[in-house]
Amino acid sequence: MRRPPRRTAATLVAVSLLLLVPARPASADTIRDQQWALTQLHAQQAWRTTKGRGVTVAVLDTGVDATHPDLTGHVLAGRDLIGFGARRGDRSWARHGTAMASIIAGHGHGPGDGDGVLGLAPDAEILPVRVILEGTDPARDRARTSRGDALADGIRWAVDHGADVINLSLGDDSASAHPERAEDEAVQYALAKGVPVVASAGNGGQKGDRISYPAAYPGVIAAAAVDRYGLPADFSTRRWYADVGAPGVDVVIADPDRHYYEGWGTSAAAAFVSGTVALLRAAHQDLTPAQIKTLLEKTANTPKDAPAGSRDDGTGYGVIDPAAALAAADRMAAADPHGAPAGYTRRYFGPGPGAAPHSTDPAAWPAPLAGGAGGLLLLAAGAVWGTGRRRAARDRV
Repeated sequence: MRRPPRRTAATLVAVSLLLLVPARPASADTIRDQQWALTQLHAQQAWRTTKGRGVTVAVLDTGVDATHPDLTGHVLAGRDLIGFGARRGDRSWARHGTAMASIIAGHGHGPGDGDGVLGLAPDAEILPVRVILEGTDPARDRARTSRGDALADGIRWAVDHGADVINLSLGDDSASAHPERAEDEAVQYALAKGVPVVASAGNGGQKGDRISYPAAYPGVIAAAAVDRYGLPADFSTRRWYADVGAPGVDVVIADPDRHYYEGWGTSAAAAFVSGTVALLRAAHQDLTPAQIKTLLEKTANTPKDAPAGSRDDGTGYGVIDPAAALAAADRMAAADPHGAPAGYTRRYFGPGPGAAPHSTDPAAWPAPLAGGAGGLLLLAAGAVWGTGRRRAARDRV
């Protein structure tokens, strides 16, 4: 029997495409005014309980710019499991990872931290683990033949080095995507150690809805993307493994070039979910991954015409509500002060990847964007504004 090809570091990628948005000058209020997601997620109400202090979120991505003014002091010493490719100062260095870190734990900058991006858990710390290269990195071809276990190794390393939450804004939803035993075992290792794992559901909503890994591994909290009205984004993959939805359209992100961009993708949705998990872990350290998953599902906001507790493949159980999840966690702790762990049940995971149908129409997919490797989680971005009132140049992220 032929075995599926071994996944390489280039297969799991987070690619950014250009979304043309008019550039705007930076000001104290402009960026915050554009962060509609914080309003939709009732961030101010959640912050009355916690802002994530004491929690470490591992961002397994393209690297994180620890010197960015919106992240300074909140980025721990991480690890590079790729070992080659773009370096600091290169245009293809740490862009996607920095964007995700800013969504999770950006704290702003300037007088009173009034400028820049605020993350959903602005007091949390980021543990960066470089496991993929940017889509524009010339070294991507080399990555196809090396560091095939970078993601699995990165998950285990993060768990062993203090991660309280693991964010995976990446994935493989190519035609050849398949479960990797090492990755699945690494996810189970994290869950057994009490570390929740969040991943992007995939950006194949207009391209066949192919299954994406690691989102489809059992126990992972898979994040679908919604727009500012709470509706499923048309690009967001619709699959049985979707747990919850989160903002993934016109999301303000920080960049190592010190400009700010509006991006889209389930990458951003996963980062918002990880920020929510960080708030839960900060308020209730003893919550298990299963309890956190259940809290997110039970407190999610479903469409008005949907039955309570129902789910669909577009947004799972609905759009996350951090404030409601924190309140539910408080009630659960009061009712059960000993914190009896909630076990996993089949209904959280669905039938599994073997039961999910695959698209057989090759015309539904463009040529692979990952240097021939295939499936991508897209974070499309266009320049919104830059520091110093410069217009941000149109650039491929």
